[in-house]
Amino acid sequence: MPDTLGFAKHDHSSCVQAALSAAEAACATRKVQLTPVRRRVLEILLESHAAMGAYDMLARLDAEGLGSKPPIAYRALTFLVEQGFVHRIERLNAFIACAHPGATHDPAFMICRGCGKVAEALAGEALGSEAESSGFRIEQTVIEAEGLCPGCQEGAAS
Repeated sequence: MPDTLGFAKHDHSSCVQAALSAAEAACATRKVQLTPVRRRVLEILLESHAAMGAYDMLARLDAEGLGSKPPIAYRALTFLVEQGFVHRIERLNAFIACAHPGATHDPAFMICRGCGKVAEALAGEALGSEAESSGFRIEQTVIEAEGLCPGCQEGAAS
């Protein structure tokens, strides 16, 4: 059954499996461990394509018997961010699974203020070109836009 990846319809079970497979392959190549807690944190984030806070993640881990102390969630999230499998959404102080695992990219996020879903887009080259021409070296980019997704726009119009 199709579900929504950000705001576009897709086969959600294939999406989740592809992301997990990409993470497993990357970890094997990099010789780092995708421990059961790290894997479960990634799975939880992949479940809905919505951003989730660390304490919400901790509550899920605790309910599943995987740990109840904040460092458990934070260590797993830090690892997943460092490996490029998860992004931090600054505006929401939350995390979301990467929609483009394995690709080197600067993500931009569209955050629906109605339903809370987050869609990831690839940031364009315009900022990089401007930085380069001015001699500025970008080390990190965070682009976040807030608005209404198609579903929430339809609901607001009714």
